[in-house]
Amino acid sequence: METPRYLVGQLLLSMPGIGDPRFERVVIAICVHDDDGAFGLVINNPLPGLGVRELMTQLEVEPGVTPEVAVRSGGPVEPGRGFVLHSSDWTGQSSIDVAGKFAMTSTIDVLKAIADGKGPSRWLSMLGYTGWAAGQLDEELTRHGWHAIPGDDGLIFDTPPEKSWPRAFAMAGINVGQLSASAGRA
Repeated sequence: METPRYLVGQLLLSMPGIGDPRFERVVIAICVHDDDGAFGLVINNPLPGLGVRELMTQLEVEPGVTPEVAVRSGGPVEPGRGFVLHSSDWTGQSSIDVAGKFAMTSTIDVLKAIADGKGPSRWLSMLGYTGWAAGQLDEELTRHGWHAIPGDDGLIFDTPPEKSWPRAFAMAGINVGQLSASAGRA
C-alpha cells in the first residue's frame, strides 16, 4: 500500500522538546515528499553575517538591484549548496513547482534574474537543506516532534524569521505558550 504524500507544499513546525537542537523552533517548507524520502527548506534561520549581495559576489554574480537581506540556513544537509525558495511567478532552469503554492530553484540563473530585477517577486535565499530518507518523515510524524500546517505565502515570504514559528502555530489556532516539551498518551 502506498503512503500518501500529503506534505508537499505544507509547512512543518518543530514541537518543543523535539530532541535535536538543529530543529528547535523551526518552520520547514516541504518541497518534496515521495517514496524516496522528503526534502524541505528551513525558512526561519538567518545565517549571521552573510547577506545575499555578499553571496552573489562570492559566486561572481553582480548583485545589481538585489536588496541586502540575510541568507538563511535551509538545514544541516549540504550547507554549501544553494537554493532559492520563491513565488511561482518566475521559473528557471531547475525550478520545481511545489504544489502550486511556491517554487524552488537550485541554479544560479535565479540569482542572476533577481540581480537584474527580473526574478521572482518574492524569494528567500538559503544554503543547505533538510532531508529525510524513504519513510523516515512518515515515521517521525507518528511521534511527538512535528506539526504540519498548510503552506502560506505571507508566513514564508513576509514574516520576520523570529516571528515565523509562533505565527505558524497561531495560524493553526495553537498558543505556543501552552505547548509541552513532552508527549502525552491517550
